[in-house]
Amino acid sequence: MTDFSEMLSKARIMQEKMKEAQDRIKKMEVEGVSGGDLVRVKLSGDYELKEIKISETARKESQEIINDLIIAAFNNARENLKKKSAEELSKFTGGLNLPTDFKLPF
Repeated sequence: MTDFSEMLSKARIMQEKMKEAQDRIKKMEVEGVSGGDLVRVKLSGDYELKEIKISETARKESQEIINDLIIAAFNNARENLKKKSAEELSKFTGGLNLPTDFKLPF
């Protein structure tokens, strides 16, 4: 029975560390760019769009192009956030590739 108790104890510690990592991730902010720096967006760790910067050069483009640049910058920020989140989680999971919303069953 000691092995099982020890395993539960280790799982609880890991759960606490995962919670810490998830809290850190939520506080992160990442930036995404597109069009060679024509558009920049900033996302929080929980994927909330915080800021959009559109350069004067981009403002001269058609609305369709501006929309595409914003979408591309958002997608770039999302990928950057995924990478940073994975890096943060790997500090606590010893390299296990767990999703950021992973929850232990207790």
